[in-house]
Amino acid sequence: MSSEETKKNTEEKPSIPQPPTSNVFSMFGAKKETKQEDDKETKEVEKKEEGKQEKEENEEEGAEEEEPDVHFEPVVKLEKVDVKTNEENEEVLYKVRAKLFRFHPDAKEWKERGTGDVKFLKHKGTGRTRILMRRDKTLKICANHLIAAEYDLKPNIGSDRSWVYTVTADISDGEPEAQTLAIRFANKENANAFKEHFDKAKSEIKK
Repeated sequence: MSSEETKKNTEEKPSIPQPPTSNVFSMFGAKKETKQEDDKETKEVEKKEEGKQEKEENEEEGAEEEEPDVHFEPVVKLEKVDVKTNEENEEVLYKVRAKLFRFHPDAKEWKERGTGDVKFLKHKGTGRTRILMRRDKTLKICANHLIAAEYDLKPNIGSDRSWVYTVTADISDGEPEAQTLAIRFANKENANAFKEHFDKAKSEIKK
């Protein structure tokens, strides 16, 4: 066979198709399609995560808005106690603010007993009237005695708004005790009103 015949046979022989290479896929955009699918899946996942996070935030806000209904039972139950002043059966005839002094014979001097409201209290049963005086703030009793017919209010020397008198049985300290007291008021009018109620209580005893 001559070289010309060999060349002719080679040219006429059909070419065998070759399998596609990676370059072929890139030509037709295979990689681009895969990327689009991946982006789509990523967006769906992100969207689900955002929805889940928004739901959790709404639940947390709702939990914060709801106030818990908490109720605690007291460990010790305290019962209401009625405090008695021993004035329940008495009528207040007159009340005025004053300052009380007591004379101490041993020391031969006046000492202050307290400042507060002094009251004329008339018992609803017996009709007797007593003088009761409590200190401010502490409400401790500093004068507590019945008005007797022999008690006399005497003017305090140099003052027109105070009185001095002696009682045989003041029980402000517990036990009955004879005391000499001086009571002073803010003005003359209050002092005179005190004397009027004092003398009236004495007159009712004599009846």
